[in-house]
Amino acid sequence: MATVAHLWRHPIKAHGREALEMVALSEGETLPWDRHWAVAHEAAKTTGSEWAHCANFSRGSKAPGLMEISAKLDEATARVTLSHADREPLEFAPNDSPVEFFDWVRPLMPEGRAASARIVKGPRGMTDSDFPSISVMNIATHRAVEAQVGTTLAKRRWRGNIWLDGPTAWEEFDWIGRTLRIGTAELEVRERITRCMATTANPDTGVRDADILGALDRGWGHQDFGIYAVVTHSGNVKIGDSADLL
Repeated sequence: MATVAHLWRHPIKAHGREALEMVALSEGETLPWDRHWAVAHEAAKTTGSEWAHCANFSRGSKAPGLMEISAKLDEATARVTLSHADREPLEFAPNDSPVEFFDWVRPLMPEGRAASARIVKGPRGMTDSDFPSISVMNIATHRAVEAQVGTTLAKRRWRGNIWLDGPTAWEEFDWIGRTLRIGTAELEVRERITRCMATTANPDTGVRDADILGALDRGWGHQDFGIYAVVTHSGNVKIGDSADLL
C-alpha cells in the first residue's frame, strides 16, 4: 500500500528535528526520544511531572523562529546539538537545563512572549496529543496542499514522525480506527491532527510565509493534516519499509 519515505524525531519539543534511518517502536509508547524534553515558559502551569498541554511550552506557533532549528541527539550521553542559521551550534545536556541554552534561544523568541524558563522531561514524550502518539504523514496529501497554496513547501513544516509514499491524497483520514503494519510494528490509527500557526513558518528561514491554515480551509473545509497513531505491537521501522492496512 505504501512505503516509508522519511522518519523524524524532535528531541526537544519545538526546538529542532532530526532525520532517522531506522527506529524501534514499543507498544504504548511514543517514538523513542521524540519530544523527550519540552521547554516550559515562565507562565507555564506544569512541573513536567506529567503530560501537559502545548500551551505550557515555548513552540513554533508563537515563536516562528524556532522552526528553523535543527537538532542532533547523542543517545549515549543524552546530549543535544542545536543548529540555526543565526546562531553558533550549541551542544548541551537538556537534563541539566543549562543557562547557555536559554541564552542561545532568547534571540529567537519574539518580544512580548513569555520567556523560556526551564526544560522539563515528563513520563513520556510531550506530544500534542493527550495519549502517547506517533504522527503519520502522507506525501500525496502534502503535495495537494502545495498545489492549493501555489508553491513548494518543506515537509518539515508539519513536524511529523513517519512519512508514507504511495497512498492517494487524504486517504489516511479513512484509516481512523484501523491498524497499520509499518515494517514489523503495528499502529492503531486514532485521530486526525488539527494544525496550528507553526505550519505557516518556513523551516528554512523561521519566517511565516504561507497561509497553510487558510489553504486547508479553502481547499477542504478543515485545518487537519496527518494522523495520530498508537503502537499496538512493538517492532522496527526503517526507510523503505512497506506499510499496509490490516
